[in-house]
Amino acid sequence: MIDSDAAPHADTYPLFATAPRGVEGLLLDELRLLGATDLKETLGGVAARGTLETAYRLCLWSRLASRVLLPLARFPIPDADALYEAAKAIDWPHHFDPSRTFAVESAGQSKTVTHSHYASLRVKDAVVDRFRAAGLARPNVDADAPHLRIHLHLDGDHAQISLDLVGEALHRRGYRPRQVQAPLKENLAAALLLRAGWPAIAAQGGALLDPFCGSGTFAIEAGWIAGDHAPGLLRQDWGFAHWNEHQPRIWRQLREEAENRAVEGFKNIPPLVGSDIDERAIRIARDNGKRAGLTGKVDFRLGDATQVETVGSGTGLVIANPPYGERLSDEAELVKLHSLYGSRLKAALPGWRAAVFTGRPDLGLRLGLKADKLYAFYNGALPCKLLLMDIRAAAPAAVVAAGETTGEVSGATAKPETRRSPAPDFENRLRKNLTHLNKWAKRAGVSNFRLYDADLPDYAVAVDLYRTDALHVVVQEYAPPKTIDPAVAERRLRNAFAVIADVLQLPSAQLHYKLRKAQRGKDQYQRQGEHARYHVVEEAGCKLWVNFDDYLDTGLFLDHRPLRERIQKEAAGKRVLNLFCYTGSASIHAAQGGAAHTVSVDMSNTYLDWLGQNFELNGMASEWLDARHPLPARLPRNTILRADCVEWLATTAADAAAPKFDLIFCDPPTFSNSKKMEDSWDIQRDHRALIHNAARLLAPGGVLYFSTNRQRFKLEAPETLHVVDITAQTLGEDFKRPPPPHRAWRITRG
Repeated sequence: MIDSDAAPHADTYPLFATAPRGVEGLLLDELRLLGATDLKETLGGVAARGTLETAYRLCLWSRLASRVLLPLARFPIPDADALYEAAKAIDWPHHFDPSRTFAVESAGQSKTVTHSHYASLRVKDAVVDRFRAAGLARPNVDADAPHLRIHLHLDGDHAQISLDLVGEALHRRGYRPRQVQAPLKENLAAALLLRAGWPAIAAQGGALLDPFCGSGTFAIEAGWIAGDHAPGLLRQDWGFAHWNEHQPRIWRQLREEAENRAVEGFKNIPPLVGSDIDERAIRIARDNGKRAGLTGKVDFRLGDATQVETVGSGTGLVIANPPYGERLSDEAELVKLHSLYGSRLKAALPGWRAAVFTGRPDLGLRLGLKADKLYAFYNGALPCKLLLMDIRAAAPAAVVAAGETTGEVSGATAKPETRRSPAPDFENRLRKNLTHLNKWAKRAGVSNFRLYDADLPDYAVAVDLYRTDALHVVVQEYAPPKTIDPAVAERRLRNAFAVIADVLQLPSAQLHYKLRKAQRGKDQYQRQGEHARYHVVEEAGCKLWVNFDDYLDTGLFLDHRPLRERIQKEAAGKRVLNLFCYTGSASIHAAQGGAAHTVSVDMSNTYLDWLGQNFELNGMASEWLDARHPLPARLPRNTILRADCVEWLATTAADAAAPKFDLIFCDPPTFSNSKKMEDSWDIQRDHRALIHNAARLLAPGGVLYFSTNRQRFKLEAPETLHVVDITAQTLGEDFKRPPPPHRAWRITRG
């Protein structure tokens, strides 16, 4: 006989449906609609009562439950022996035959039985001993795929034992054998769709769009909801099928009913679209959609979320779980992605309902969409929010007049259509600069230049254009002061992204974002990402590797272009020393100009390796020498030295036998307290000694070019040297804005 707690009461059983945290309220409403009674919401699930048919309906039709349990007994557990005795008291042979395998799974916490695995073992022993006490064979345990699962819930000084009627968890619908990284569980996706009002939108013929679809879970669950498709219909094995109380006739009737409803409901499924930038994800999503029986109803396509287009002829729901990143290195890419996505929603989907599921509380601000409803959920152990909002078209702005724009930069729009701009002043300035600088760049043979540099105070960004195999644009935001409202700063950045992408007709993959703020010493050179995507740019006949994502700077300081070209023109037959060489672009220019020898010194292995690759890219040999030893009298054509430049320069300058140089380029950092250095470095404090030592290495008639980007810097060169400020001569047309990005001097011996 069934134990008293599980015995039918007016033909009903006690039931407990588990669910992810945050879903309990929705689950209670669902169970009521499925015929359950005596409902009580608890943390992690809903307690109820129902007939056997109701229990089957819950298993077959619940979109939200993780498991449906049949409680058998609840009892106090002062110790592990009490747990064993209570478990053994349950009439297990009544519930299943010894030919069936079983497993015991535990959850919760107990003050008296603290080890959950040990608790499971004690219950397992109790089940086996009860069969033996009845003179029956011992049932086998199968931890991986048992016929029946026994659920033990530890709750303080009590425990509850239940039969799991489901078997494998209900979120495993059967259409997703393959999945991409960190997918949403199907029942959580269904809960988010229900909270977002999808059933009502679908009933009115509204479409669904998921621009970050991954393995397609949102679109598939939306199709099943709209198409009245039972989420358990694809499952072949159930826990209750191995329970002795199972009634196959009732189950067959319910399945036949569900199959008929799915056939009829298929006709009512509105347009469903999922897109993703990952080709593998789209292949998986298409396979999943086919298994889910949605062929012809769901369209999974390769696409960039920042270029999303409307679906269908009316409105609908756009729902997404956009990446929100847990690593600091993701931040720049996410700022760009979220800003462009929010702008695109306003442009392409006005009148739609938007739902965003995220672990980032600031994401609504980033998107530029104000949530009218917000719900708390958990994605596993991660607390998340569902933001619901109506998409309204961008606020009216001044109309941007159609104007002439030279199309020298590949991809730039030549004649923009008359339309409204989210940032008309910024767009007008950007187009004006593009027209002027394109003409200059064509005349000067310049491929990479600064298009905009905080020309308008409200849009404090720098925009750099790089022509590689395709046009790439690096947007550097100058950190706004604390007096600026963060919402205002986010809106301006978002609008700037939208304008830049539109004016230059750039996909988001070719638009790169950096936040530039006050740096200390070598901080600006620290790695910020792990993309390792390098591109080749050309400058004055030199080929140079650049990286747009992994570092604050790209490997090429655009403002030094005229100074590098000057070095190239003056380098023929000369010995050139490049101090604090970074990635060595000035060394490449010198070698390209016919330098007899180049010596490049820096402390970073990363950037010296980069320099070596630059030499190789240009078909030039280079050789690393040990900086602990004096330079040889006969130098290699291109020498690379890893050393603290300040220390190396002082030591080498003091060596009367050290080689002398005809051309020295020195562009030191403003400050450094690197662990690789014995002392800190401050350019204002220490530059006089640096210049003195560099000048000691000048050959007769030699020239030292000294540069710094420190604002309000005051040069204090030794009186024995002749110093000429050449800053104006080292600024290209794209950097002729006050204040200059750097100061530069030509220094010779007096």
